[in-house]
Amino acid sequence: MWELTKSFRFEAAHALSGTTLGSGSEEIHGHSFRAEVTVRGTQDPKTGMVVDLGLLERSMAEVQKTLDHKFLNKIEAIGLPTLENLSRFIWERLQHAGTLARVSVHRDSCNESCTYFGPQD
Repeated sequence: MWELTKSFRFEAAHALSGTTLGSGSEEIHGHSFRAEVTVRGTQDPKTGMVVDLGLLERSMAEVQKTLDHKFLNKIEAIGLPTLENLSRFIWERLQHAGTLARVSVHRDSCNESCTYFGPQD
């Protein structure tokens, strides 16, 4: 069994109201984000890969395009643009690309990250 992790970066803005983070979080502000997508599985006997990296890259590029340089509050499917909801949003858009183990979203400038392991039964 292997886990393969691939990441992408995006720059985006959001505003978070109703938190204890203060008025600064309620104003529109931006972050540099890094998303890590981990696929789990066994090697394909023909390719020797857990997942076709070309297909995974194309799927990730579509998600990156959706998020990069956007105001995340306007992307209805995210809901409130928290790290939790961003990691779930990315999972939902990439779940067809392989057997996902987890999706992590990092805000390195804030020393924060959140990992989503998919829906639980």
